[in-house]
Amino acid sequence: MTLSDNRPVAIEPGEEVANSRVEPTITVSNVSKWFGDVVSVNDISLEVRPGLTGLLGPNGAGKTTLLRMICGLTRPSGGEIQVFGEPVRNNPELYRRIGVMPEHQSTYDFMTGRAFVELNARLQQVPDVKTAVERAIEQVDMQDAQNRSIGEYSRGMKQRMRLAAVMVHDPEILLLDEPLSGSDPRQRIEFQELMVRLASEGRTIMISSHILEEVEAVADRILLLVYGKLAASGDYHVIRQKLSDRPYIVRVGASDVRALAAGLITEPSVESISMDGEGHIQILSRSVRELQLAIPKAAQALGIRLTRVDPLDDSLESVFTYLADR
Repeated sequence: MTLSDNRPVAIEPGEEVANSRVEPTITVSNVSKWFGDVVSVNDISLEVRPGLTGLLGPNGAGKTTLLRMICGLTRPSGGEIQVFGEPVRNNPELYRRIGVMPEHQSTYDFMTGRAFVELNARLQQVPDVKTAVERAIEQVDMQDAQNRSIGEYSRGMKQRMRLAAVMVHDPEILLLDEPLSGSDPRQRIEFQELMVRLASEGRTIMISSHILEEVEAVADRILLLVYGKLAASGDYHVIRQKLSDRPYIVRVGASDVRALAAGLITEPSVESISMDGEGHIQILSRSVRELQLAIPKAAQALGIRLTRVDPLDDSLESVFTYLADR
């Protein structure tokens, strides 16, 4: 399915990740939210199960509004949201099973990182504060800096200590809005590893992010919001394959690219071939699987050495850009 029929691109039954038979922890049914004349979220229905789900979309797509409705901070204008089968609004017991990390949140710079996490543990009425705080700080690898004031932290360190505060009560659901903001490459890798570990323990994790590569690396499933509507859901590779009205672009480097181009141009899987200005050819194809077989076969027949074969748009970036521009 495509946006042309006003329905989201979705994967077929059986193509979803292995936990598709597990009961959803979050159910969003025909939910809309408008602020005056501005529609932020428009008639969205979706289910989220245990594992890691990436929530993607441009600024103003409605990602933050959707997360705020899921955790009960904002009331939907229409529709219904249930978490663990219960209405989420005005449900304090349910809130204790959810951890929320907003994109914009002030921290108390005069407090130490440990004191900040302790404060959140007490607010959540954690029975063993000391053990919970130590576990949460260890999870984000901030033991060495826990007794320094937050005002001395870098932005990435603040993000990690905020995450420790969110996880201190050991929530079953984590809703994280732009959690990688300000993190350096090493911290992002560590964050990915932590999220994968937490998801493997049976938690439900939703990450809203514009850093597509990080979401692509860890998410079991993606949800793409465009203009307040759900544009696509499922595994991004499957979504990309279903966008059959747009060819893939594959870049190929070889010892003789012109001879290779001549040998490939008659292949049924090739729509067109062009030079990219860097000594490579770019091939448009609607069937990368067939093209992947045709390229080495042609190169071998012509005695040409391949130096690279790179799909240029088999990524979340390309899927998102394509859907956002439609």
